[in-house]
Amino acid sequence: MVPELLSPAGSPEKLKYALAYGADAVYAGIPKFSLRARENPFKNDLLEDAIAYTQKMGKKFYVTANILPPNRKIESFKKSLAQHAALGPDGFIMADPGMIKFAIKEFPEIPVHLSVQSNTMNWVTAEFWYNLGVKRIILSRELSLEEIQEINHRVPGMELEAFVHGSICIAYSGRCLLSNYFNHRDANQGTCTNSCRWEFKVHEEEGKDTEQYKPLKGQYAIEETQRDGEMMPIDEDEHGTYIMNSKDLRAVEFLKPLQDAGVISFKIEGRSKSIYYLALVTRTYRKAISDLTEGRSFNPNLLGEIDKTANRGFTSAFLISAANRDTERFDSPQVENQAQIFGGQIVNERPGWMEVEVKNRIELGAEVEYISPVAQYKFTIDAMETKAGEKATVAHGGNGTIWIKTERQAEPFALLSILQNVETAESA
Repeated sequence: MVPELLSPAGSPEKLKYALAYGADAVYAGIPKFSLRARENPFKNDLLEDAIAYTQKMGKKFYVTANILPPNRKIESFKKSLAQHAALGPDGFIMADPGMIKFAIKEFPEIPVHLSVQSNTMNWVTAEFWYNLGVKRIILSRELSLEEIQEINHRVPGMELEAFVHGSICIAYSGRCLLSNYFNHRDANQGTCTNSCRWEFKVHEEEGKDTEQYKPLKGQYAIEETQRDGEMMPIDEDEHGTYIMNSKDLRAVEFLKPLQDAGVISFKIEGRSKSIYYLALVTRTYRKAISDLTEGRSFNPNLLGEIDKTANRGFTSAFLISAANRDTERFDSPQVENQAQIFGGQIVNERPGWMEVEVKNRIELGAEVEYISPVAQYKFTIDAMETKAGEKATVAHGGNGTIWIKTERQAEPFALLSILQNVETAESA
């Protein structure tokens, strides 16, 4: 069985790029009832068009409705589910037990996928949801390969989906309280400010004797740079000290053991990420799945493709058991940066030229990479023109389009990235 590649669709445009670059299925959230309430355009009319577009291509569309609703949202949640069920999605991604029971009873034709927000950690819980009628479980990111395998062995009828790439919470998925604490924005109502990724200072509090520092005397604390004097103690146990900003999950080299463990759907995180990120990551995992299903060994060059996207370094998180912890973490040479940046989307072409909607500064003489669903090559820009036909030496992001000379014809969904060294990336 060929595993499913499931990519995020943060907007109708991103949905089309995800499918063009190799996704078998996409997921998109209802603004009020998923964990992406902000910058989420999928109201009813757009959602209907998105589902129809996806299914016309022979792909699947999963509607994410995975908040844990307070009392005031229950009736509106039920009404919303009914409206979206009428659009015929291929599944609902849900987390709340009461809402799941309602959906299974009222819309039995639409499979329910248990969200990672429910933090399924063991086979007994998987069996419980299977008996209730849940079709698929999106496994907790905190599981090892061995634990996933046992869940599959004990509950063979349950489909298993696992995250393979993207950001990781510093708590059980979606349960962090930092955003709510700092900004009164509830992560589980879709308004997380990603407080865990802010800049923090580490202080050694030995010797301070003021009332403010007295509880911290003789230990370490962290301080968010915008909240001077607000100290949070750091605790450490026999396993080490793990605080704040996690590295990004990367499991592209572990797809075969994940498949062997019973995972049938590989999920990419990132509904709020750029089209460039979405396209490159989706295409890389598509290539890895093709190699896997056609019996080829993993191609390490794929790691370089992922390094072209913005990242905070990479980790295999909890997939590798404690016995192999030395192999668990691996750094990218471009921590918090990337080897290439998103230059722009190619929106038009004419013989010998491509029109690029500029996302980041593009200069005459820059080395760039052309990326499309079917082609990839590098070239140096030796001529640029404005829309009025005037020669140009630089184009700035957000200021419209620029025409760039090319020797090849541009294809649909093509992108342009700018090659850069680490020093340039850090100043960008």
